[in-house]
Amino acid sequence: MNIPLKKIYSGKVRDLYEIDDKRMLMVATDRLSAFDVILPDPIVGKGEILTAISNFWFAKLSGILPNHFTGETVFDILPADIAKTIEKRAVVVKRLTPIKCEAIVRGYISGSGWKEYQKTGGICGISLPENLQEAEKLPKVIFTPSTKAEVGEHDENIDFDTCADILGYEIAVQVRDKAIALYKAAASHAESRGIIIADTKFEFGLDENGVLTLMDEVLTPDSSRFWPKSSYQVGTNPPSFDKQFIRDWLEQSGWNKQPPAPKVPAEIIAKTVAKYQEALNLLTA
Repeated sequence: MNIPLKKIYSGKVRDLYEIDDKRMLMVATDRLSAFDVILPDPIVGKGEILTAISNFWFAKLSGILPNHFTGETVFDILPADIAKTIEKRAVVVKRLTPIKCEAIVRGYISGSGWKEYQKTGGICGISLPENLQEAEKLPKVIFTPSTKAEVGEHDENIDFDTCADILGYEIAVQVRDKAIALYKAAASHAESRGIIIADTKFEFGLDENGVLTLMDEVLTPDSSRFWPKSSYQVGTNPPSFDKQFIRDWLEQSGWNKQPPAPKVPAEIIAKTVAKYQEALNLLTA
């Protein structure tokens, strides 16, 4: 992509370009990260689908928390010919001070949370009832933060007190309470469309006035665990609408989860794209 702006960041999935000291252009690429490693092959179309899903949620949840949009489009920033090539995968956003913790919310027990529960009987310092089964709905929604790792490093689960030490207690409480409120609202809508959101990760920042603001991406299959309600069954890891196809294949490939990642077969990539598209269609229909 020939974007005539200074690139200031290239993450696992998104690239950021400087517009001025208050605004950035955020572009969702077709890169895919699994186990915190960027895969060698793009998932063609993924960036556009994820942007559409995020944009839907940002609008739907705007009453709970302000978001990073400036209200402008790429056509306000770039020449029309360039803007047209990226309009479905790029958004104009405010420059915020990122919150230095991942805000993870869980309504069901799965993934790393399930593994931690099996070892400790809880997740991130939160004690849970005995004898929970994999994929079971939790008695209440929980906030389980993690550190925010650099590209190539692994995020690490932490308890709320550690999160409060990093962010300051007042901000940590805001992050926890808003993350849970966002999750509950989204999970209710998704369930009405046949999707269970088992867990999700939110990114927050502070604006120039110190106001907590929702940013980055929100409630996509990359940042969340989506399960089809129709095939959900306690005690088994349900098939999902996200990159789990690729994660499962990688788990079975013998890869040690260190860079470089192996080449993923074309049919696995095709199934992944189809699942992303299905999620978009169901949520926004």
